[in-house]
Amino acid sequence: MSFTLAIVGRPNVGKSTLFNRIVGKRLAIVDDTPGVTRDRREGDGRIGALRFSVFDTAGLEEASEQSLEGRMQAQTEAAIKEADVVVFMIDAIAGVTPFDTRFAEILRKSDVPIILVANKCESRKGKDGLYDAFSLGLGEPIALSAAHGEGMVDLGEAIEKTGVIDADDVLVDTEIEALEDDEEGGKNRPLRIAVVGRPNAGKSTFINTLIGEERLLTGPEAGVTRDSIGVEWTYEGKPLKIFDTAGMRRRARVSSKLEKLSVADGLRAVKFAEVVVLMVDAEQPLEKQDIHIADLVEREGRALVIAVNKWDLVKNKRSRLKELREEADRILPQFGGISLVAISATNDQGFKQLMNAVFDVYDLWNHRVNTGQLNNWFREAIERHPPPADQGRRIRLKFITQPKSRPPTFAAFCSKPDALPNSYVRYLINSLRQAFDLPSVPVRLFLRKGKNPYAGRS
Repeated sequence: MSFTLAIVGRPNVGKSTLFNRIVGKRLAIVDDTPGVTRDRREGDGRIGALRFSVFDTAGLEEASEQSLEGRMQAQTEAAIKEADVVVFMIDAIAGVTPFDTRFAEILRKSDVPIILVANKCESRKGKDGLYDAFSLGLGEPIALSAAHGEGMVDLGEAIEKTGVIDADDVLVDTEIEALEDDEEGGKNRPLRIAVVGRPNAGKSTFINTLIGEERLLTGPEAGVTRDSIGVEWTYEGKPLKIFDTAGMRRRARVSSKLEKLSVADGLRAVKFAEVVVLMVDAEQPLEKQDIHIADLVEREGRALVIAVNKWDLVKNKRSRLKELREEADRILPQFGGISLVAISATNDQGFKQLMNAVFDVYDLWNHRVNTGQLNNWFREAIERHPPPADQGRRIRLKFITQPKSRPPTFAAFCSKPDALPNSYVRYLINSLRQAFDLPSVPVRLFLRKGKNPYAGRS
């Protein structure tokens, strides 16, 4: 995609709603609370046959550089610098405000083409406020309703008139069909990594240091990140999409509607990820909330790596790493020897080891075991520890197969699936992990009653 569009405007005018409509997904959190968006969020946009990259940005406000609002403003300014076209949005119902006028003056000095849109024009009051936008001196405003999709054709035509489009940005019918098929089938996607953890664990700082730019908003305040921001990047020739997520506190401490939306957005990022990096503070023990997050990752069937951040502050490193290793093995047995890597997000310490661990567990998550080897192990495991009897009759385990990976999932066929105790199933899973070296990924084992489909085959 050869051109980039940035959506800017003061808080609560509907920028995120328009962003979601352009990318065709609910990626950005939308709420009536001003200032919900803090980081700039990037997505692949399409209006009709036009395709491009699009930025959602924090609301334009006047604030000091050191304040949180000032740092949000810096992220918006960075998006404007990277953009080829800027969509400047005002609220048609509220009319032109002094802030709109001030920022229109700034944008007029820019070399980037500016498209003025008046949002919320679906009502009569909005249409009346549309004419106020002429006073901004940015040309004829486009009447838009981001919530209802009205005016999108006009917006597409305005983008075409800027002159930034070339032939590669316009899809022909067959390309549109292929793109839609690809979106439905999930083909050709980069490795998706979600970085999760409690507030102030250093998630955003880690991603900024990893990609080598201040892409995500950071600061000493807890809860700076609200949206799950996806950053596309290439590491050693491998395409990645890394999701920064809002800090997850215990449910009892989450009271505001906005924080609930942020946590829900983070949980959604876990569901769509393939590998999850759980970031913890090296100077704090693994807490109940860390266990809850890990349990969620296991239920969703994702691979997990623990990143122990702020390692540069730890004095007795060998002793502390041993403590954390023992603690992780004790409280997270469902991951069978989880990968644990010490890092420092501020000085790039341990990043290579962490990324190697991510790629390793991703390979394990996709791993398939040869059926012959699997059944050889199965027979040996049963001989080593035979299944118990039910009502005086021994439960017979017949054979095992792996119907799928992502995560590794196995089906064992036996005479009485409902009678086999959970303790024996756990024994089989633990033995299977050890035999085929499957740490850090969930392993599924389902019991089935039926005939061997491989009987009679050579």
